[in-house]
Amino acid sequence: MHGNHHNHTLRRRASEQGQSLVEMSLSLVFLTILLMGVLDLGRAYFSYLALKDAAQEGAYYGSAFPQCVQAGGVNHNSPACADPNTIPYRVRNSATRGLVDWNDYAAQVSVDLPCGTADPCALLAGQVLTVTVSYHYQLLTPFVGALVSGQALTLTARSSAVIVRVPDCSVLPACK
Repeated sequence: MHGNHHNHTLRRRASEQGQSLVEMSLSLVFLTILLMGVLDLGRAYFSYLALKDAAQEGAYYGSAFPQCVQAGGVNHNSPACADPNTIPYRVRNSATRGLVDWNDYAAQVSVDLPCGTADPCALLAGQVLTVTVSYHYQLLTPFVGALVSGQALTLTARSSAVIVRVPDCSVLPACK
């Protein structure tokens, strides 16, 4: 009788060890997915901060040189507004390298002039210029993509600055 009870106890412990192994493997899978999701969202937040800094750089440069909205200006073709003296160039070259691929079609820079102003040479000091930077961020973790309805997040950062001087479309801006 005593030997029979001992065999039953050994079989019970062996099955409990198998149960612990299954519980541990399921827990590790869950924790790994959770950790990967947290890291993926952390990368997305870091990318957003890089976009925000880049938009601020563009807005501050645009407040001093609002005539250089894009290469060649909006309505005037001036060599003074060639790279590196344009707002989009400043935005693209001030962002942190690595997480934001500025050569990708997913990165877009736009400059919004004050209402009713189509020509940057007609801007006045005191008006507000807004720089918007958008980027389609690709998530790496598939389960996070299911939560946010897709594997791509559109990150958008905006920054506005008051134009501090009247644009002079005949003068080359100082390269900093």
